[in-house]
Amino acid sequence: MTTATADTGATPALKPYLRLLTATQFAFNTGFYAVLPYLAAHLGDGLGMAGWLVGLVLGLRTFSQQGLFVVGGALTDRYGPRPVVLTGCVLRIAGFCWLAQAGSTATVIGAVLLIGFAAALFSPAVESETARAAVAHETATGTPRAQVLAVFSAAGQAGAFLGPLLGSLLLLLGGDFRTACLAGAVVFVGVLAGHAKLMPHRPCRPRTARTGAALPLEVFANRPFLVLCLVYSSYLVSYNQLYLALPAQVERATGSQSALGGLFALSSLLVVVAQLPLTRWSAHRLPPRTALVTGLAVVATGFAAVPLAPDGPAGLLPAAALVVLLTLGQMLLVPAARGLVPDLVDDHRLGLATGALSSVSGLAVLVGSAATGTLLDTPGAVLWTVLAAVPLTGAALALTLSEGGRTPEPVTAVTD
Repeated sequence: MTTATADTGATPALKPYLRLLTATQFAFNTGFYAVLPYLAAHLGDGLGMAGWLVGLVLGLRTFSQQGLFVVGGALTDRYGPRPVVLTGCVLRIAGFCWLAQAGSTATVIGAVLLIGFAAALFSPAVESETARAAVAHETATGTPRAQVLAVFSAAGQAGAFLGPLLGSLLLLLGGDFRTACLAGAVVFVGVLAGHAKLMPHRPCRPRTARTGAALPLEVFANRPFLVLCLVYSSYLVSYNQLYLALPAQVERATGSQSALGGLFALSSLLVVVAQLPLTRWSAHRLPPRTALVTGLAVVATGFAAVPLAPDGPAGLLPAAALVVLLTLGQMLLVPAARGLVPDLVDDHRLGLATGALSSVSGLAVLVGSAATGTLLDTPGAVLWTVLAAVPLTGAALALTLSEGGRTPEPVTAVTD
């Protein structure tokens, strides 16, 4: 019976707790992306902020979110996912309501910091619980954990695709940025209510005698986990080029950035449509390490194709190829990387490790983006060769990881 579940090729039948976590990711991204795409224009056109100040505000939001994931992960390990998720929802609601009313630089910064910190709380909690539940689901049914994590990833991308459409609809109906903020807050009110009712209290996991402040060092002194962080960082640095190097290339080829919206939509639609079939195929054929190496090699191939771009509208073809290959690489490697974390760290530090994976990668993106920015004016062959070297380096590091991992501590309560 368990074998049949793994081999049917259908979307895995998720248990109630996994369905809740997957729906959470969809709702989080729907509410968030109903607001985020319109934030920069609101700050610049609506509030009259200078361009550098807009960039600072957006950077602070990213830092308060990605940089503090490790805090949310550690709190999840200490108190369990339920209070952390519920607190994050309350703070996100307060942040959106505050941002809707904010009219000065100080109040806007306060609101975006609160919004970012809210995500730093609930995202590591939800992601670590999803990884833990995916391992338990794999043990119980034989369905590869990567296949379950792919459902979670696709749900997030669907929310990221639907959110801007929701924001645009509100604007078309005569709303403004304040309306979009309040709509985002309403989404999170629904998430808060659903989780207050449905999310179980801290699952009964075996307790460890190792306690104290030194525990985080177990994660950061874990060489295989740190290698995975570096591998994942090479992916995120590469993926960030969708927002840095790709716009410059599109403008260089066509004279404007008007085609970017279509390219971003192409990326989101690919994940929504192809993530589950691709992961069903790869989960049964590629060990996690092989999926990481293959995904990064596909990303590098996309970068290598860009210098072939001709001038004019045809110059969009290599850019489109980059988007497609980068997205395909993402779909191969992200579920594999997330699925490896429970094998590399102890279960009682899974929240911290999940947060650390994002925080270390976020720091790498910050440094990598600054370095890439200095190369944007160099000849295209130089720029794209350097960019292709980043995922290739990550692939070489991934080869040092073992194909298998330890057997995680049994966790059954979270699958109900």
